[in-house]
Amino acid sequence: MMSEVNNIEVISDQLGDQKLSKEVNNDVNGDEDKVDPWNVCSNSATGVDYDKLIVRFGCSKLTDDILQRMETLTNQRVHHFLRRKIFFSHRDLHVILKRYEEKQPFFLYTGRGPSSSALHLGHLIPFIFTKWLQETFNVPLVIQMTDDEKYLWKGLSIDEIKKATKENIKDIIAMGFDVNKTFIFSDLSFIGKCPAFYENIIKVQRSVTFNQVKGIFGFGDSDCIGKIGFPAIQAAPSFSSSFPFIFKEKKDIPVLIPCAIDQDPYFRMTRDVAPKLSKPKPALIHSTFLPALTGAQTKMSASDPNNSIFLTDSANQIKNKINRYAFSGGGATIDEHRANGGNCDIDIAFQYLKFFLEDDNRLEQYRTDYSSGQLLTGDLKKELIGIIQKIVSQHQENRKKVTDEMVDQFMALRNLNF
Repeated sequence: MMSEVNNIEVISDQLGDQKLSKEVNNDVNGDEDKVDPWNVCSNSATGVDYDKLIVRFGCSKLTDDILQRMETLTNQRVHHFLRRKIFFSHRDLHVILKRYEEKQPFFLYTGRGPSSSALHLGHLIPFIFTKWLQETFNVPLVIQMTDDEKYLWKGLSIDEIKKATKENIKDIIAMGFDVNKTFIFSDLSFIGKCPAFYENIIKVQRSVTFNQVKGIFGFGDSDCIGKIGFPAIQAAPSFSSSFPFIFKEKKDIPVLIPCAIDQDPYFRMTRDVAPKLSKPKPALIHSTFLPALTGAQTKMSASDPNNSIFLTDSANQIKNKINRYAFSGGGATIDEHRANGGNCDIDIAFQYLKFFLEDDNRLEQYRTDYSSGQLLTGDLKKELIGIIQKIVSQHQENRKKVTDEMVDQFMALRNLNF
């Protein structure tokens, strides 16, 4: 049975890569969702249709069979992000699981584009899950800070970007990553220090035509040339040969990349290029988006403080934002709500509980009580406020302990334990 599943996944991934070769940009029209590395929007109150996105991007659905296999291999329950389909699709995850089963190495790669000095809750999702993967599979991790990307796209100065990068790195360290297994690097400072990394960048750049990169990312004639070349920089960490100080002579160790689904175009391109460079294709595992406070039509964004909860927000700010802005799926009146119940599919407080409440039984009880009308919107928001306040407060305490010396340790070129 498992071999049949794997064969289906391989065919699906091949089709997805072929779509890239044909320069499919996945543009949307009419009422379709728009999802790319810079824009996420939907006309539906329930947000992005991820099943359609799987078909459009040519990736594979994370099935219960795969989750069961992960539990069997690791001898522990999978993360609630997996149980609740927050991480919902993948490319070649079965290849990584097979390597783990055979006691063959792999590594993790994820990243952050530092456009603001403070992370919001949505930024935590890939890092929470990546930390779980690192601890569960006991593998090294590289974290790319794409400060060059934010300079090219956001119009900020180099000094502003560098400051945001350092602050974001401290937020990431505060999440508890193991310094002995984690390397964090900034593109602006790392490329000049590691010739092997730049060599892989230009190898990718020579393998992708201008027409292809326009087709994949939608670049226009008026975009600066820096944008055209950037995707190769995000591709390069997918290859173990980019980090000779970590992997030494081993240039064929594959990577697993946990990321939000909007980052997939970068790695569809990378997967298309990898065989040409005699390198293993990166495997991916994709997450859904944490919706904005005001509704699931778009994801949480740092550009709108009323739509986002930041890790620097006070307990009172968190309470006020959730009470004031979190979109309700409840009835217009208490009587109407008691009679008809609430809609958990569009209620933002409930959607956030899916992300941040670890107890499955409690979550299901909230779903039942809210859907039946027994639990009011205000009650649901109160539960969420307490959970988010605790998460942010704990992060702020951890953040206070992160020093500049710790940042230097994580960013030092060195061997990692694996």
